[in-house]
Amino acid sequence: MKIGVKVGDIMTRDYTSAKPDISVLHAVKLMVKKRVGSLILEDKDVLKGILTEGDIMWALSKKSVKDLKKIRAIEICTKKIITIKPSADIYDAIKLMKKAKFRRLPVTVKKRVIGLLTMKDILRIQPELFDIVRENYSIKEEAEKMKRVKSAETFKEGVCEECSNFDILYNVDGQLMCESCREAM
Repeated sequence: MKIGVKVGDIMTRDYTSAKPDISVLHAVKLMVKKRVGSLILEDKDVLKGILTEGDIMWALSKKSVKDLKKIRAIEICTKKIITIKPSADIYDAIKLMKKAKFRRLPVTVKKRVIGLLTMKDILRIQPELFDIVRENYSIKEEAEKMKRVKSAETFKEGVCEECSNFDILYNVDGQLMCESCREAM
């Protein structure tokens, strides 16, 4: 189901970026100043990672605030990044976001970041897509609840040791994994 609106038409061109070696504390201050929920980490126009609010929350839960001056953003950011081309239809972007469980997609041309597409960008332009987005998350939430009831496994939220995504984690042979990585095994 194509929408007819291209990613390049609605992406944020004025995204916030920083060098990968920026301290997490400096990155937080930059994100607050710019009022954004993520930073694109790039070096010489090459995408190195995305630092999100979830990554920062994970770091705060593991480290002290003093450590945030010493920790580099590249050390805690999401490194396995899925990108999208500006010519892609936004429906394809939604499917990709849902599959990868990302709310943000860097928009690239020849590996160079030219913009950032967020779920907020999509819903601002096509509010009727909210039902598609909500439907997927409602189904996912219900499925998760059923799995928890059926299974006595312990779980918690955090960063998957396999793919580095922030999600609900399951203990699989001593390794904490998200549902996607657990099912891929």
